[in-house]
Amino acid sequence: QVLLVESGGGLVHTGGSLGLSCAADRRGFTVTYMGWYRQAPGKERELVASISPGGASTYAYSVKGRFTISGDNSKEMLSLQMNNLEPEDTGVYYCHYQARRFGRSQIQYFWGQGTQVTVSS
Repeated sequence: QVLLVESGGGLVHTGGSLGLSCAADRRGFTVTYMGWYRQAPGKERELVASISPGGASTYAYSVKGRFTISGDNSKEMLSLQMNNLEPEDTGVYYCHYQARRFGRSQIQYFWGQGTQVTVSS
């Protein structure tokens, strides 16, 4: 029962910035993966950025250099700072955790409800 709640989405003009936050109640779980995904209208869900519990991050090529993913050591907050936004960044952004229960080997997948990001021309 990792509960994820995103916030920070909204409407911004091209070149603007938005900061997304994902509050995670992950008590009783060991987090193995954290990431931000997005889904644009008519497109498949895609990885935007991910970060390992140790802090190693990856980015989609299209956002590299513009977005920064970060998380706290408790794994209870995942953030995505988005700068120099482009219309192509428009979509619903989802927080995603992978985690396993203490004493369990199976990894479970958790998703937030999504937050809309709209970048206007």
